[in-house]
Amino acid sequence: MQSLDQKTANIIRGLAMDGVQAANSGHPGMPMGMADVATVLWTRFLRYDPAQPEWADRDRFILSAGHGSMLLYSMLFLTGQALSIDDLKRFRQWGSRTAGHPEFGEAPGIETTTGPLGQGLANGVGFAMAEAWLRSRFGESICNHWTYAIVSDGDLMEGVAHEAASLAGHLGLGRIIYLWDDNHITIDGATDIAFTEQVLARFEALGWHTQAIDGHEMEAIAGAVAAARDVTDRPSIISCRTTIGKGSPNKGGRSAAHGAPLGPDEVRLSKQVLGLDPDKSFDVPEDVVGYVRQRDADRKTLRQAWEERLEAHPEKALFLQLLSGKLDVDSIVWPSYAAGAQLATRKASEAAIQAIAKALPGFVGGSADLAESNLTHIKGAGNFQKGSFDGRNIAFGIREHGMAAICNGISLHGGLRPFCATFLIFHDYHRPSVRLSALMHQPVIYVYTHDSVWVGEDGPTHQPIEQIQSLRLIPNLWVVRPADAVEANEAWRLALARNDGPTALLFTRQNLPVLDRSKLGAAEGLRRGAYVLLDTPDAKVAILASGSEVSLAMEAAERLGAEGIAVRVVNVACMELFDQQDSAYQREVLPLSLPRISVEAGRTLGWQRYGVEAAVGIDRFGASAPGKTVAEKLGMSVDNVVATVRSVLA
Repeated sequence: MQSLDQKTANIIRGLAMDGVQAANSGHPGMPMGMADVATVLWTRFLRYDPAQPEWADRDRFILSAGHGSMLLYSMLFLTGQALSIDDLKRFRQWGSRTAGHPEFGEAPGIETTTGPLGQGLANGVGFAMAEAWLRSRFGESICNHWTYAIVSDGDLMEGVAHEAASLAGHLGLGRIIYLWDDNHITIDGATDIAFTEQVLARFEALGWHTQAIDGHEMEAIAGAVAAARDVTDRPSIISCRTTIGKGSPNKGGRSAAHGAPLGPDEVRLSKQVLGLDPDKSFDVPEDVVGYVRQRDADRKTLRQAWEERLEAHPEKALFLQLLSGKLDVDSIVWPSYAAGAQLATRKASEAAIQAIAKALPGFVGGSADLAESNLTHIKGAGNFQKGSFDGRNIAFGIREHGMAAICNGISLHGGLRPFCATFLIFHDYHRPSVRLSALMHQPVIYVYTHDSVWVGEDGPTHQPIEQIQSLRLIPNLWVVRPADAVEANEAWRLALARNDGPTALLFTRQNLPVLDRSKLGAAEGLRRGAYVLLDTPDAKVAILASGSEVSLAMEAAERLGAEGIAVRVVNVACMELFDQQDSAYQREVLPLSLPRISVEAGRTLGWQRYGVEAAVGIDRFGASAPGKTVAEKLGMSVDNVVATVRSVLA
């Protein structure tokens, strides 16, 4: 007779087969292979309370191998946290909560969106960093949990995973335990056609604690997890040697079990092998449910004891305020600037960061080894390092992709508002993680400096041309280019006040004039995305500009005005926000009667949405020369803007 442990694992295998078969789509192999690991983890180690599945001090579980989503969905059903059997039956269907890959927000217990491999592993590092910061700041009595993940061969091959694992090892994040589904199989065949490295040796070199076990021996699994929990000065990874599609007589251990339904005949044969009723689908015996949930009373008691400790904690109010994610932006005392002063917006951003940090204790972040160029160091706030996890400056190292994915994890964990910074040109290394920030509605703030060809001598490899418009293609990402130092304050305010998605702040290296707001539109207009900066009676044309090109547009407007051509200058600081305004406001800013031209130091594609008749921009790569020379040679000059306006009016 099967033990309840083994029976539970086989029921998980049955649910995985049935869900994928019902959808006629999916990945049954990984859930079948890791069912034993999942059974041990949920029944013996994971700390959670199904009555309060979003309890702040719960352990976090991440399915980095998101293709095996039926494993997570089965466990959330069996543990009674969120999903019903009907949810499992609607796997991969329109409107269901059981998407092909886990999607954050669909149900409690889905801690992050995992699909692109390596992302979940990197997110987990962010989760552990947030836990370490809060534990260091508030104490173990109210923050004392672990981050677990199941990772696959594919996760470990991706560069983002290596970046994140390297940082985790350096930091000694001892609350991470990753279980590697070491099944030796990928879509194209055995892993050894492309992946023959000594994985555990690599992780040892990165500073991790490592173990290797049989992933189907439950006591070995339990022993390894317990041993990992005893190691508190470094993260742990456990190689679980498994058979993909375990229980399938004809497809187990083969690529055929990875990414397609087993087929009705093979499902029936597999159930017979596993001791399941081949005539039943989605069958879950009551004794299995009872076994998985038998400790629920203890779980509730554990959570209630935590609530009592929180109630008595002297900083309860601050802790709950940080967890709420709502920031009091009105408490920030912003720096002020005199009209006419010359200041790079990255320098203004630096001043804004200091003001924010003074007012918002959960504001943390760092750069990809560019703090001295991005100007993102929080002065006097300490570094987040092993032994001092309450520091607010994170040295991410030269790991742009890992940095962004880690910030997603910090945000998802709750309690901190993270930002990360690099040069705009390196957004390309950020992009997959930025896309997931937007998909998951996480308010991560991305700081990009050196935002145009004014970078100069570094040449075309460092001069962003397509990056601004490329960022704007990502749904739910706000892309903000402030025109001067005063607007840099507004850009930061906008990003901090947002709770439903990420914001990209684009700042200049070169100095820009601080605009005279006594004669021009107020900087608060940025809060609506675009606004009329220079409103001239009887205007004949509208110049639309963003960022550093706003001052260029103002110079052109002044010259044209001297020639008798009245110009309206519209500052389009954030297209995404302007597009959300009502049509009346949009028509007020951009009257249909005015011909329009756009001015931006980047690709012109995208400005056509505002009906521009001509676009002054850069549709080629840059060159190595002083920034002013490069800009002028590529048409970013007052002369070219003036000539373009004349051409349109003619």
